[in-house]
Amino acid sequence: MDFTFISGNLGLDLAGTVGHRRRERIDLLATPGDLARWTVAAGLLDERPAVSDGDLAEARALREAIYRLACAARTGSAMEAGDRETLNAAARHAPASVLLGERGVERGGDVRAALASTARAAAELLGGPQAALIRECEADPCTRLYLDASHRRTRRWCDMRGCGNRAKAAAFRARQHG
Repeated sequence: MDFTFISGNLGLDLAGTVGHRRRERIDLLATPGDLARWTVAAGLLDERPAVSDGDLAEARALREAIYRLACAARTGSAMEAGDRETLNAAARHAPASVLLGERGVERGGDVRAALASTARAAAELLGGPQAALIRECEADPCTRLYLDASHRRTRRWCDMRGCGNRAKAAAFRARQHG
């Protein structure tokens, strides 16, 4: 699986680097190199940073904290203090730099700066009014969280081209054979 950025928030996109959470988990951040690739694919950094095993462990801890916090926001449950502290610890670091260079925007920093930018995006979401828009994809086995910014707030799938298309095709086949 490739990285996707369809959730509407960078923090939710980091949480989405685990697929199929309730079945056979697919971890897209399996190695330090995967995390380095993600920081560039997410548009946080222009060049892959050096990433240690410790950095990867911190990123995974942040990812899981964001996922649990977003699930709590989605269901109206209490947010765990430990998850808030994990998010806040990452957000306290200096974010990735965004500068105007001779050839346009230049994004730089290390992996910690990229994670700080991600944690700040998640904090803004989870502590603000958009937290009420967090949904979980209804397609089985997808467990991606996303922001439902649709007009009527009736979006059911994380991505119409992927999960939504598969769900509609399956429903069509069921009607044809049923």
